[in-house]
Amino acid sequence: MEKVEAVDVRLVAFERDSKLNRTLRQSYRHCAQSARRAASSFYWSFWLLPRAKRRAMCALYAFSRHTDDLSDNEQPVEIRIAAIAGWRDSLERALNENFDDPLFPALVDTLQQFDISPQYLHDIIEGVEMDLEPRRYQTFDDLREYCYRVASAVGLACIHIWGFTSEKAKEPAIKCGLAFQLTNILRDLKEDAARDRVYLPLDDLQRFDYSAEELLEGVYDKRLTKIIRFETDRAENLYRESTELLPYLHPDGQRALETMMHTYWQLLAAIRKKADNPMNGRINLPTHRKVSIALSAAVGVIRSPVN
Repeated sequence: MEKVEAVDVRLVAFERDSKLNRTLRQSYRHCAQSARRAASSFYWSFWLLPRAKRRAMCALYAFSRHTDDLSDNEQPVEIRIAAIAGWRDSLERALNENFDDPLFPALVDTLQQFDISPQYLHDIIEGVEMDLEPRRYQTFDDLREYCYRVASAVGLACIHIWGFTSEKAKEPAIKCGLAFQLTNILRDLKEDAARDRVYLPLDDLQRFDYSAEELLEGVYDKRLTKIIRFETDRAENLYRESTELLPYLHPDGQRALETMMHTYWQLLAAIRKKADNPMNGRINLPTHRKVSIALSAAVGVIRSPVN
């Protein structure tokens, strides 16, 4: 019986693929190329998914990447504000099947196929808008709102693609996005400081008698080392709490998430190891290590250090 069901699933996927119109096929191809060029830490996890889910992840990633790029560039802020406003308008038109960017046919097809709320996409745009002007976050709870928009909203869209069995999956998915974004914040301290961006909560800086101005001025001493270790502890706890998501996901989604979490856990470990000299180059995992993690997940031998 299980073999028959598996064959039926493949037949349905094949029939759907054969009916995709040329524009939609080109759009999915465009999104896949965008995801591959970006060489994201998450890209290799996409290959653990069946084709339809993999394409959907590429469409979601392409949208998120392009949205982020509209904020993170060297254009004057007024031009970036106008670009993001125009992008929001383009999204609204796309939701009415009026496409003016090659990624939109695939993105809208993904929303429809996997029953994803467009609100998540609006949240992502609003999060990127928060980066347009210098901003400070007094408390970690203040930072949560930003992290929700730029990361947790993506995670909530992802679990629809992966498949989940209970609404209880959403809370750990939100925490997982928060853990990922906090890891990014710790990795990008130098780059963000150069753009007058301080994401570390001011309350946390004050706890160690350190200021946002010192971070912007390049004062890197033992106080900052203690802050980084404090924040990596927080991120590690969030990753542990995020593992509650795994049992709610379909098996292929579990493998994809385990790969993402394992990759980012190793990135966080490298950040902690480098806490004494956090501004000496951006930390990245080499491609061969990312591929190795994905292969381990594919054959079911990955053992996440989160557990």
